[in-house]
Amino acid sequence: MCGRDEWPPQDVYRPESLHVEGFVHCSDFGTVHLPANLLFSGRTDLVLLVIDPARLDAPVRWERPVVGPPDGPWFPHVYGPINKDAVVDVVDFPPGPDGIFALPAALANP
Repeated sequence: MCGRDEWPPQDVYRPESLHVEGFVHCSDFGTVHLPANLLFSGRTDLVLLVIDPARLDAPVRWERPVVGPPDGPWFPHVYGPINKDAVVDVVDFPPGPDGIFALPAALANP
């Protein structure tokens, strides 16, 4: 996920985490609400980048989260920039009326 003004990038998507931590934080459909609620509370400008891992130019590794319980779900981390042709859809990701993020219905029931 990223801010609406961050997509599309000029060439490839390079969020700050790539420079700071060496990878891009990602989620699957079942866990995307967890980092959204933890890190992006109050934001109304988010979009979800739906990525086809087979199209990525960079490797993906499923790893423990950087923050959270050690027995919690693992997350996909992309070890390089995200090439634009790997993004197969961009979906608005506003919080609900209560401010809580949940998977958009368009992705929950494709």
